[in-house]
Amino acid sequence: MGTDAATGPKRVVARAPGRVNLIGEHTDYNDGFVLPMALPFATTIAFERSDDDMVELDSVGFDSTSFHLGADPTSVKSWAQYIAGVARFLAVDGLTVQGFSAKIDTNIPVGASLSSSAALEVATGFGLCGLAGVEPDPVYIARIGQRVENEIIGIQSGIMDQLISATGVDGAVVQIDCRTLETTPVSLPAASRVLILDTMTRRELADSEYDLRRQACERAAAAIGVPKLRDATMSDVAKLPEGTPEERVDKARAHHVVTENARVLETVAALAADDLERVGDAMNESHRSLSVDYEVSSPALDEMSAIARSHEACFGARMTGGGFAGSAVALVHADRADAVADAVAEVWESRHGVRPDIWAVDPSAGASVAPA
Repeated sequence: MGTDAATGPKRVVARAPGRVNLIGEHTDYNDGFVLPMALPFATTIAFERSDDDMVELDSVGFDSTSFHLGADPTSVKSWAQYIAGVARFLAVDGLTVQGFSAKIDTNIPVGASLSSSAALEVATGFGLCGLAGVEPDPVYIARIGQRVENEIIGIQSGIMDQLISATGVDGAVVQIDCRTLETTPVSLPAASRVLILDTMTRRELADSEYDLRRQACERAAAAIGVPKLRDATMSDVAKLPEGTPEERVDKARAHHVVTENARVLETVAALAADDLERVGDAMNESHRSLSVDYEVSSPALDEMSAIARSHEACFGARMTGGGFAGSAVALVHADRADAVADAVAEVWESRHGVRPDIWAVDPSAGASVAPA
């Protein structure tokens, strides 16, 4: 990947969107299937190459900071670690990375489970490739972002968030095979609209039991004798032992993953058939499974999903993202999306004294970079 940075433009602007996942939660690190979409919300970074090894960062909403390119990424400010990690891994792989300044702006709600961190990683990767005069490889940049999460931030997450940010398709959700990284656009029926329902609750993913879920999946896969739970069947899950508390937990986690993979494929088939009732049923069952079997929901996520689900114009609703806090996602009748949003907001405000943020969104394009 080596290149002479002087052959690239001195200034570029990179953009990478956040995401919402329609269905397929906690399946990506099990080599399974997911069905996310890129959002109209995005992180934009204006880069300017410098002649030294300093990185100067100025971010709306955060303090400015700087560091040397040779610095350990874990030694810089927490939010800058994502940028430092991407720069480090790109350089190790042979990209010529010089010092640069970057002005960062975003309208992705932070903490709402909409992948603001993945967007920052992907925008950084696209921007540094642009400065070096190299056409970004979206899948490669997504892998770099995942490495940052795993090796720098310390969360053993899968690749879904970075991959949909890098490869999103305007007007379509995207089925991702997280083993092959094959992406397949899937059109949403015109009669439907996606709502994001922010519970206004926040929890740092690193502070959650996210990694414990992955460990349970790995134990279950080993007990079944398969590389990943992607390869397991319900018959395999039924045979798992449940004599100890840990075994019972592992079996429940495996039950979620195997059934969730099936729900993603069922949802794709239902969308192709314009069967929005089937899609809604799959979303509702996904939430139940995440709440009961995977135990990554929360009272707020359960309540928000139930409020949306109770509206006659809602096909289905579920928590989205890693869990424990953040947002739910609902599929609703397109011509009544605003009515559903208003009704849900009113109920939530009457119960909790705060009006939640609710957005009607359409699938958007993935990341891009251009000379400034």
